[in-house]
Amino acid sequence: MLEAAIRVADRGGVAAITMRRVAQELGVEAMSLYHHVPNKEAILDGVVDAVFAAITLPSAESDDWRDAIRVRASSARAVLSQHSWALGLMDSRRNPGPATLRHHDAVLGVLRKAGFTLPMAAHAVSLIDSYVGGFVLQEANLPVTTPNDVEEVAGSILERLPADELPYLTEMIVDHALQAGYDHTREFGYGLDLILDALEARRR
Repeated sequence: MLEAAIRVADRGGVAAITMRRVAQELGVEAMSLYHHVPNKEAILDGVVDAVFAAITLPSAESDDWRDAIRVRASSARAVLSQHSWALGLMDSRRNPGPATLRHHDAVLGVLRKAGFTLPMAAHAVSLIDSYVGGFVLQEANLPVTTPNDVEEVAGSILERLPADELPYLTEMIVDHALQAGYDHTREFGYGLDLILDALEARRR
């Protein structure tokens, strides 16, 4: 049932998750779902837990806390890129499931074992999750997905851009975005490393 609800949301967002639509996805009558869940809220709790379950847990055995958190953040980005509708839902549930609780405990465990104070661990989680969520949201709304898209969109903007009035933006497009090998998706790793390095400095 949860897999069906996720498919519905992948197509139409959170608002599309209704008892009727999930039942249609399963090929059953809506009333039959009530034998398995009490209401729509339980389905929403379940899909959030399923999304958390798909994100790789950071390894408590890692020699470098940054490596462990980097793996977790990259996995979260990959999972949420497939289910960007979950971004606004994941922190809204009052009844977190077991996968959600295990996930948060594992992240906090890596940070605490690395020597973060409790307040610093809370700061780190908030900062990293805000970065991952913001990047996923930005990616989901960008008008580009491939290098060819970048060239097409940037070239179109450049044609209408008054270079003498907006020299820095022109420079960014011509000398950066339109250069061979440019890949906007690499910005994720760069920004994440900056955050982890800053947290490491604070930890010390």
